Amino acid sequence: MNSLDRFATEKLDVLDQAALRRRLVETDRDAFPWVFRNGRRLLSFSCNDYLGLSVHPRVKAAAIEAARRYGTGAGASRLVTGNNSLYGALEQRLAQAKGTQAACVFGSGYLANLGVIGALAGPDDLILLDELDHACIHAGAQLSRATIKTFRHNDIADAAALLEAHRKHFAKALLVTETVFSMDGDRAPLAALAALCAAHDTWLMSDDAHGFGMTAPDAAKAVVPLHMGTLSKAIGSYGGYLCASAPVIDFIKTRARSLIYSTGLPPATLAAASAALDVIAGDPALAGAPLRKARLFTERLGLALAQSPIVPLILGEPEAALAASEQLAEAGFLVTAIRPPTVAPGTARLRFAFSASHEDEDIERLAATIESRLGPVSRRAPVEALP
Repeated sequence: MNSLDRFATEKLDVLDQAALRRRLVETDRDAFPWVFRNGRRLLSFSCNDYLGLSVHPRVKAAAIEAARRYGTGAGASRLVTGNNSLYGALEQRLAQAKGTQAACVFGSGYLANLGVIGALAGPDDLILLDELDHACIHAGAQLSRATIKTFRHNDIADAAALLEAHRKHFAKALLVTETVFSMDGDRAPLAALAALCAAHDTWLMSDDAHGFGMTAPDAAKAVVPLHMGTLSKAIGSYGGYLCASAPVIDFIKTRARSLIYSTGLPPATLAAASAALDVIAGDPALAGAPLRKARLFTERLGLALAQSPIVPLILGEPEAALAASEQLAEAGFLVTAIRPPTVAPGTARLRFAFSASHEDEDIERLAATIESRLGPVSRRAPVEALP
C-alpha cells in the first residue's frame, strides 16, 4: 500500500470506530416527498425542498423549455460568455423579493459565501461569526484572511462585547449570521443584530438559505444590507445569490473570485428558479405551510414550538442517532442522522425538515412512530453547543 492509500485507510478506520464515516447513498425521488433508498420506498423528512417546487409542473416546464432553447450548459463563466439573458430576469426577481436595488447569482450558496465574504473583507478587517454559522461561512471568513472572532450562538451581549473590544482596531467590520440555523432551526435576532451593527459601523450579512420563501417576522423589521441565500432549497432549483445595493452588487460582480472563475449556471436552472419565484409570489399561503407542519409535529410530541421548518431531536452520540434513523427507516420514514463535525460533539441528532408537500396525517403517523420506537422525547433537552 502506498503512503497516500495508507493515509486514507487509517483516517477511514478512525472514522469507522467513532461512527462518523460518511457514505453516499443513492436516493431517487418518487412522488415527492417519497423517495427510493436502499431498496425501500420511504417518506422523506430530510429534504430541504420546503415548498415542493422542484417538482412543480410550472417549474419543470420552464426548465425544459430553457434547455430546449439554450442547451444544457452555460459554456463559460458569466464574465466571458456564460451570462445568459435569463440571469437578468432572475436577479431582478430576487432583488424585488428582498427589497434591494440589485442581486447577483452565484453557482451555489457555498460559492456565494466564499466569494462575497472574500470580496468585502481582507487582512486589515474584522469578521464576527455566530458559532453555529454554516461551514461555508467559516470557510469564506478564513479565506478572506481577516481577523475572525466568534460569538456565542444568538448572544447579542457577547457580540456587543467583541465589537466594543476589537472594532476600533480594524478598517472594516463584517458580522455574518444565518436567518434560520440549518441544524437547530432557530432564528437569529436580526433586528437586534442590525441595531448593534449600525452602532459600530459594522456591515451585517444574513444567510437566508433556510428562511427564504417562508415567513420570518423578525427579518422583516431588520435593516440588513447584505442578503445572501440559495436557490436550492425553498426555490427548488440550484445556485446562490446576494441581494444588496447597486454599488455593492456591481463591486461583487467584478471582485468575487468564486463568481469570476466559475462557469455560469445551466439555463434550465435559471429558468426553474424564476418560475419558482413566480409560484411563491402568486400563492401567499404556500409560504406559511412548512412552519405550520413543523409546529403540528412539535405540538404533537410536546417539543419546543418550531421556529422554522427544521426540528432537531438531540440524541447525543453518533451511534444513537444512526440507530434511531434506522428504526424510522424500518417504519417507512427517511430521517437522516446528523453527526459531528456537522454538529458539535455530544449533539448528534435526527434533523426533521418539513415541507408544504407533507400531509398532516403523515406527520401524525411519524410522531406516533417516534413515540412507539424511540420512547418519550419531550424531556430530551438539547446539549450545549461547543465553540
